[in-house]
Amino acid sequence: MAHLRFNALQVAQSRQALPVPPPAERIADYFGVYTFTKDIMRTLLSPEAFGRISEAIDTGGRIDRDIADEVANALRSWAVSKGATHYTHWFQPLTGSTAEKHDSFFDIANDGKAIEKFKGSALVQQEPDASSFPSGGLRNTFEARGYTGWDPSSPAFLMDNGAGGKTLCIPSVFISYTGEALDYKTPLLKALAALDKAATAACQYFDRNIDKVMPTLGIEQEYFLVDKALYVARPDLVMAGRTVFGHAPARGQQLEDHYFGTIPPRVNAFMVDFEFEALKLGIPVRTRHNEVAPGQFEVAPTFEEVNLAIDHNALLMDLMEKVAERHSLKVLFHEKPFAGINGSGKHNNWALGTDTGVNLLAPSSKPKETLRFIAFVVNVVKAVHDHADLLRASIASAGNEYRLGANEAPPAIMSIFLGETLTKALEDLENKSEISLNKGDNVYYKLGLNRIPALMRDNTDRNRTSPFAFTGNKFEFRAVGGGANSASTMIVLNTIVANQLIQFRRDMDARLDAGEKKELAVVEVLKQYYREAKRILFEGNGYADEWVAEAERRGLSNIKSTPEALAVYLKPESLALFEKMGVMNHAEVEARYEIELEKYIKNVQIESRVMGDLATNHVVSTALKYMNQLSQTAKSLVDLDMVNEAQPVKGIIRELSGRVVAIKKNVEAMVEARKRANNIGNSAEMARLYATEVKDYFDVIRYEVDKLELLIDDEDWPLVKYREMLFVK
Repeated sequence: MAHLRFNALQVAQSRQALPVPPPAERIADYFGVYTFTKDIMRTLLSPEAFGRISEAIDTGGRIDRDIADEVANALRSWAVSKGATHYTHWFQPLTGSTAEKHDSFFDIANDGKAIEKFKGSALVQQEPDASSFPSGGLRNTFEARGYTGWDPSSPAFLMDNGAGGKTLCIPSVFISYTGEALDYKTPLLKALAALDKAATAACQYFDRNIDKVMPTLGIEQEYFLVDKALYVARPDLVMAGRTVFGHAPARGQQLEDHYFGTIPPRVNAFMVDFEFEALKLGIPVRTRHNEVAPGQFEVAPTFEEVNLAIDHNALLMDLMEKVAERHSLKVLFHEKPFAGINGSGKHNNWALGTDTGVNLLAPSSKPKETLRFIAFVVNVVKAVHDHADLLRASIASAGNEYRLGANEAPPAIMSIFLGETLTKALEDLENKSEISLNKGDNVYYKLGLNRIPALMRDNTDRNRTSPFAFTGNKFEFRAVGGGANSASTMIVLNTIVANQLIQFRRDMDARLDAGEKKELAVVEVLKQYYREAKRILFEGNGYADEWVAEAERRGLSNIKSTPEALAVYLKPESLALFEKMGVMNHAEVEARYEIELEKYIKNVQIESRVMGDLATNHVVSTALKYMNQLSQTAKSLVDLDMVNEAQPVKGIIRELSGRVVAIKKNVEAMVEARKRANNIGNSAEMARLYATEVKDYFDVIRYEVDKLELLIDDEDWPLVKYREMLFVK
């Protein structure tokens, strides 16, 4: 293994940045060229078909099979003209990744001639094997039938196979033979529909011209890059997506010099390459930069409608992995691939847009619009307060356990940051029954440098320690993990806000029916909501120990383990909420709980096995060989009558021996704990045992191994070290 390590280092250090020529001079010339956009549909479809498909996209209208046939024919013509040979229903099963089964356009006619065929029936529906995907008990292994169904609201696109052809990808839902959702998209679409209906109804108190509300989302994606050769030389990265061992390098992120620093050449070439490919697919990527940790980076797109944004993020992650192969790099989306430095999140920037072009979460200087803005902000705060534990459950995973609360990411305590200006406005609302918020005059910094243009200051600072922060015209949910599918969080967030807005309408109508004036009724309802929910507001340092104590005094939950967090899905109030809102029935919620619990168990189980393998077959064996070398050295010194000089060598041998014994003892105990957990028939209890009895050994074993890394000769150490992986050039 030592030879593999040094060979990998030699290969990695010899690589150069690849040239990446642009597809065209201007982005506008190639943006969306691989996407079946409305503009393309307009040119290929009849006016009637285009009108029907547009209605389905905009309002959820039904698409008849005859229209589907025309759309399928247009799709096939367009795709084949671009080099496509196959098509697939592209969907997002509960594995956490995307799925696709490619079928050829090629067919044989009755006369034996080859033809290209794609019917509306194939566009609308396909049948993958449902038994091979997680179902949480909804389906038996022998019950294989399941269906994917075309989602016309997310444009079809072409994926380059990298082998001389392209595949037409049709975004789709995935359901079981008995009709239950087996994917992320189906309940997400239902949650978005529920929020549209509830928010549009709430808007009628302020503006009757609003007929539709569309939640929007911008997903900031953090990730690490590692040279492929170094990645392959680390079995834990290959098997578990994170390093289970590795001593902190002398230089990590303490100099704070990586964040926003100059992007390394190979990394920049990779970024440019995947951005070109993303833009061709209509993914509006705009931002690239170095993140805080060495080897960590970020990409962020323009805001889009939530369903499309999530499809695009899933597609972007897949695209990044494929493009990384061209550059001999590996992308790590794991929430905590390296100990001691920042992990990766997927910051979800969420807002509410209307069909009249208004952002309901944007402040205004007009009194009526200000009242509407405050109403929606307070309802969001109330929704998050009332369902904080459910929102926490939506981000629960084995990977995110390592990241949350690690002095780099929001804690597991759900809290909301509103900023000084908005908080004061809500305090005035509660205490004075008036709203004193306005956008205010622009405030500029005076730098004393005439050559520098005046810099404008926002009226509210940002708080990067808050899991759910208002950032001027949107809420940023920072606690979502880097490897997660944001649909889990968006299902919950949009459902709880929809539910709260329905309650807002009930409370408003009760007051209006009693003869109260509308503006007064709004103020009184919002005052009540604010009083009930303001304990969740926190403006300070969410990383501080003082906040943990303060949150406990306020009665806020601090759910640290994934099994405990996931259990919130099974609470009667959670089951009732999803069913009442038409998002998921009891069976679907319970199935998701079982699937997420099983994922957690398997991930921790894999980490445990990898840790035992590396500790025993790589580290301990290397330590024993090194001890033997030192023993020969000590014996030679004694033979030369250099007894005093032999003492330090013997001391190292004793320390090595003690750490080897500790590793062997704890690995054996971990294996026994794993066996006990595996023999438990109940998945909840099994997950609890993995979270405590098995996982409790991880840090103990790691401590001993990382100490050995400092003791054993660098030439003999078998695993690629942190200092060798983190500084990609």
